Amino acid sequence: MKETSAQVRWERRTQRPLLGLAVVFAAAYAVPIVWPTASRQVMSWCTAVEWVVWGAFALDYAVRLKLAERRLAFVRTHWLDLAAVLLPLLRPLRLLRLVSTLLLVGQRARLASQIQLTTYVAGSVVALLMFGSLAVLSVERDSPDGNIRTMGDALWWSFTTMTTVGYGDHAPTTGLGRVIAVGLMLSGIALLGVVTANIAAWFIARFESEDEEGRRQTAAIESLAEEVRALRAQVAALAEPSGNVPRPVPGAAEERLR
Repeated sequence: MKETSAQVRWERRTQRPLLGLAVVFAAAYAVPIVWPTASRQVMSWCTAVEWVVWGAFALDYAVRLKLAERRLAFVRTHWLDLAAVLLPLLRPLRLLRLVSTLLLVGQRARLASQIQLTTYVAGSVVALLMFGSLAVLSVERDSPDGNIRTMGDALWWSFTTMTTVGYGDHAPTTGLGRVIAVGLMLSGIALLGVVTANIAAWFIARFESEDEEGRRQTAAIESLAEEVRALRAQVAALAEPSGNVPRPVPGAAEERLR
């Protein structure tokens, strides 16, 4: 139990700092794509920041694993975290660092009970739109046959892809761009399902609450009706002639006086 409580304390303390690092990562990832003419020094700093943020998430996973009471069970239940930590080591691509960081941020966000589902979904939509646009622009801008050349084109393509509209006016032409498109499509469908389920659950909860309130009101009305009937019976008994009014049964004290 001691290790488990220490793990929970660590997760609570590191939740906000890691989310802040994720924002820093987003800026470092976006700068070279939005500002392709930046100096080599700026590019190097952005790459270093990306690796530092990924290293912070990797360290967080290692600490949580060490504090876990059952480490093998922790690895089995947090396999996606482990995959995200190992993913950039397979091949040092910026896109792999992007994917792994998004996965790690998503897993840590789910651990925070104070983050509501609606907030998480809204943040996920914005993050996917932004990172999907940046990722596809980075791989399609230099393609000879590509038609996604600007950030505006990339944002429009990401939005139509996530909503599964797909007008076709902009589409990736490279293999990596199409892989990004598939991931964005699946993510959009999944988020749409989460939003639909959340709205349905809210309506069901409201209907159940109204039904419960209706049942309580019905029970209260029935109780009041029963009391009114009892009062009517007493009034009717009092209104009868005195000879017909039943004599009260003597109590124990009256029996002793006799």
